[in-house]
Amino acid sequence: MKLNPPRRAPEAFLSLGANLGDREENLIRALQALRGRGIRLGRLSGLYETEPVGREEQPDFLNMVVRLTTLLPPLQLLTRMQEIEQQLGRVRHERWGARTIDLDLLCMGGLIWRDERLVLPHPRLHERRFVLVPFAEIAADYEVPGTGATVKELLRDCRDPHRVRLCWSAEQVQLRMRKARA
Repeated sequence: MKLNPPRRAPEAFLSLGANLGDREENLIRALQALRGRGIRLGRLSGLYETEPVGREEQPDFLNMVVRLTTLLPPLQLLTRMQEIEQQLGRVRHERWGARTIDLDLLCMGGLIWRDERLVLPHPRLHERRFVLVPFAEIAADYEVPGTGATVKELLRDCRDPHRVRLCWSAEQVQLRMRKARA
């Protein structure tokens, strides 16, 4: 009798951002909420303070990227992310507006996906330094599906002029998460 090997959970990359309330706390709470239920957190970037893009008359954001593994299908992962946003007080008033938390699915394995709820890889990933800088910190050589380019190549070619400044190292984020669990 031949046994099937265990299914390997695909890796996914998420972008997290916040610019209302206690931004650091909102990001830490979102990371904690992602844990479990078929999701395993992997490498975390540091926290970056970034100028808002789109609607610029709002507070600066804190942004980061996390690598995770999950057996959840893409739409179930998206639903879980939206539940976390709702739990943390996200209200969708306007596109590119201020928010307590924002979770975006950037890439999931080698998947290219397009439907009314989800597009993978994220359609504006290559245009946003606030995503590419922390993404490059944790996976510079990751080839973004459908682009033929790595994250570091996309960052090199990105024309986004908005400021992206490291505030907390990945180690400081992990320490804060451990303290929050205690």
